Amino acid sequence: MILPTDRPRFDLPVTPTVLLAAHPAAARLGTFAGVFAVMAAWERLAPRRTLEQPKGTRWLNNLAIIATDTLLVRLVLPGAALATALFATRRGWGVLPLLALPTPVRLLLTLAALDLTVYLQHVMLHAIPALWRLHRVHHADLDFDVTTGVRFHPLEILLSLLIKCAAIALLGASPAAVLLFELVLNASSMFTHGNVKLPARLDAILRWLLVTPEMHRVHHSLESDETNSNFGFNLSWWDRLLGTYRAATRTAQDRMTIGLADWRDPRQCDRLAGMLIMPFTVEARGPAIDRSTGKDDS
Repeated sequence: MILPTDRPRFDLPVTPTVLLAAHPAAARLGTFAGVFAVMAAWERLAPRRTLEQPKGTRWLNNLAIIATDTLLVRLVLPGAALATALFATRRGWGVLPLLALPTPVRLLLTLAALDLTVYLQHVMLHAIPALWRLHRVHHADLDFDVTTGVRFHPLEILLSLLIKCAAIALLGASPAAVLLFELVLNASSMFTHGNVKLPARLDAILRWLLVTPEMHRVHHSLESDETNSNFGFNLSWWDRLLGTYRAATRTAQDRMTIGLADWRDPRQCDRLAGMLIMPFTVEARGPAIDRSTGKDDS
């Protein structure tokens, strides 16, 4: 019986990626701390917007919810993604083992397929009322900066983990590829939520491949049709290919309103207790996307 663990053993060649996978907790913590420090410094040196809420209080509570997420996952499903990948790999499960492809190609296919999974999950979180209740915790942030990228309700984190494990088993993804994807996704979430300036020409070039802060900030607009666009977290292809791409907001981004129309009280939106109970409170509006009409429910 293979139990979930943070340090699975690998019967694989020793490579830098495999070495990272052998020490997942250190890899995750190192990536988080390094990218967070870089983005925080960048935000201070070249902010894109003036923050409206007290930064210290927001940061304390946004970081408190990621600490809550981490504790809950470690208690309920420790090391689940890597354990699933190891289990599937040893039993030859999934689509990728059936394809006679070089290891680098399988790695790239794994990263792209898991990124598409995250995109589709994100659309689902906006379209299904019960799931929108969880995801609105992320959107109710009254400002937009690096800490927004780690602000998710614990139940959404658990749901995301279960969906990811199912995708990993279906693909037959290797443990090393899974950890690399997790590190990239974690880093890109902090980057895309950064309150940072990018030169316009560089942003235009980057967003043909990657989601940039300027592109993702559209998704956090108060306007519901803008909220329901640009669902990608890492690769920008899916929004372009599947018709959810929006180049810019109607209002200039340095003046647009961030957050949700029905959630403007900082005591509800930017305090840990308010974030944790938000999915269970009565809301004035339905889900972000009205599936019966295909339009925003505003």
